[in-house]
Amino acid sequence: MLTAIISEGSRVEGSLSFAGNARIGGNVTGNIYSSGEIVISESAIVSADLNADVVIISGDVKGNVVATSRVEILRPAQFEGTISSPSLSVEEGVIFHGKTAM
Repeated sequence: MLTAIISEGSRVEGSLSFAGNARIGGNVTGNIYSSGEIVISESAIVSADLNADVVIISGDVKGNVVATSRVEILRPAQFEGTISSPSLSVEEGVIFHGKTAM
């Protein structure tokens, strides 16, 4: 179940915290925390550290990601930063500049 949506065209600056799943489609600068899943849509431009159980990225993300279960990076994503997760999947065609810790 989706708890929050930041739609395309929205701009948010600061720290965001969600008790469940969140979908980000707009521009976010700051930190994002979720006890569930964070989905970064293709339209999203995110300059933030992400911390969640599951992180799925299809948009543009610059920051550090900590996931307790898994991270999926799907085409046409662009990622720059560090990922810490027990499981990482990067789809062919993704632009990835960074480091991983598993």
